[in-house]
Amino acid sequence: VQLQASGGGLVQAGGSLRLSCTASVHTFSIYTAAWFRQAPGKEREFVGGITQSSDTTKLSDSVTGRFTITRDNARNTMFLQMNRLEPDDTAAYYCAVGRSPYIRSSPREYVYWGQGTLVTVSS
Repeated sequence: VQLQASGGGLVQAGGSLRLSCTASVHTFSIYTAAWFRQAPGKEREFVGGITQSSDTTKLSDSVTGRFTITRDNARNTMFLQMNRLEPDDTAAYYCAVGRSPYIRSSPREYVYWGQGTLVTVSS
């Protein structure tokens, strides 16, 4: 499975961005999917995840109320809508999929990863 993340860029604090993650396979719907981010010098951090049928989403405390995760299995794509962005959101954002039916916050639970898309939020 190959994942292609896109949509990153430079935005001012308070602005919005929408990230996309498109899978190369029609079996995308069998995977739980998630977004992680990694800032320079920091460990990879769980941002949020969504189950196969979108019945459950989970977001980290730091982005709850500002970010939303959705997916469109017909298009093999997951989205991360990011609103009210803050300078601390600056990082490379990675999408990943895993075989567990549950949303896990550990990167070890995910088997396929996208290449990352850079988000920079200026103050």
